[in-house]
Amino acid sequence: MKRYLILADGTVFTGQGFGMPLTTTGEIVFNTGMTGYQETITDQSYNGQIIAFTAPLIGNHGINRSDYESIAPTCKGVIVNELNQEQVDISGQMSLDEFLKRRQIPGISGIDTRALVRRLRQAGTMKASIVDTPDEHAFDQLHALVMPKNQVQQVSTTKPYPSPGEGRNVIVIDLGLKYSLLRELTKRQCNLIVLPYNTKAQTVLDLAPDGVIFSDGPGDPRDVPEALAIIQGIQGKIPLFGVCLGHQLLALANGAEVYKMTYGHRGANHPVREIATGKIDFTTQNHGYAVVPQSIRQAHLLVTHIDVNDQTIEGLRHRNYPAFSVQFLPNASPGPHDAAHLFDEFIEMIDAFAKRHRNSTLRS
Repeated sequence: MKRYLILADGTVFTGQGFGMPLTTTGEIVFNTGMTGYQETITDQSYNGQIIAFTAPLIGNHGINRSDYESIAPTCKGVIVNELNQEQVDISGQMSLDEFLKRRQIPGISGIDTRALVRRLRQAGTMKASIVDTPDEHAFDQLHALVMPKNQVQQVSTTKPYPSPGEGRNVIVIDLGLKYSLLRELTKRQCNLIVLPYNTKAQTVLDLAPDGVIFSDGPGDPRDVPEALAIIQGIQGKIPLFGVCLGHQLLALANGAEVYKMTYGHRGANHPVREIATGKIDFTTQNHGYAVVPQSIRQAHLLVTHIDVNDQTIEGLRHRNYPAFSVQFLPNASPGPHDAAHLFDEFIEMIDAFAKRHRNSTLRS
């Protein structure tokens, strides 16, 4: 069935519909990863967005049990150049087309994704729709769309839940987390408690955690004042680690500023340099906001990592407290595992903080 992708600037692309044949509207973004479409589509950081894949062929291994990053994806649509309906991975449970139908997500194939991405790089991310007819009414509806500001509220858990394990007690503040974050912590013998984004700081402290992680998630960090209040209420008392959206929130909580990028970083091939060592990790990224470099001067923070391509701030550390953050995703999924060592550094920070606390108690 012929369908159309229309952009807010008036551009129209013609393709073939797949997935659920619904009209959809959202912010269109592009992902440069060559692999991992299932992880990408089920990543809650794409809440409310239409994902355009730059890889020329999508769908060749179907959908399998191992690669979910959430059970109920909330992206608005999927754009591909060529859709492969012949599933070649024997572990696949269903085709991508069937999966999108079950999840009520429309897709469109046969799009010149090179031209589309070139347009987005020039003009920036913008509102877009997948429609049956690219008429004046469709564009009126598109222009009338008001982008939501409660995206974290939409994807965060509403109730606390445990992910039981043996060892350190780590709290995860769910801003739209990927399951791979929990998997990496479980590998390191952590007992996990996942809490909503609007949990009170005192509630976190009452659970006596050894450390707290602020997860990745969608949208503008300035729209999540509840999470800022958690950070400001617990930093200095417990080791903190911010990932992606959590990184931006750590910056805001300490007086830095953020800005919306032209088209963001979304893919699995972003080189990041650690300033102290010069070591470069290839990283998975998914963010449309970044920290303003000049604003770091007014915050009690040090820059630890820089994006090699555009010098975006990719890592921060607090000058006085056991707290650090990275803009990229050390849990990968999809992408390289170069940065997984950051979870080990978090565990080392937890242990060092606990040792200092014990020694201080003994001396007193």
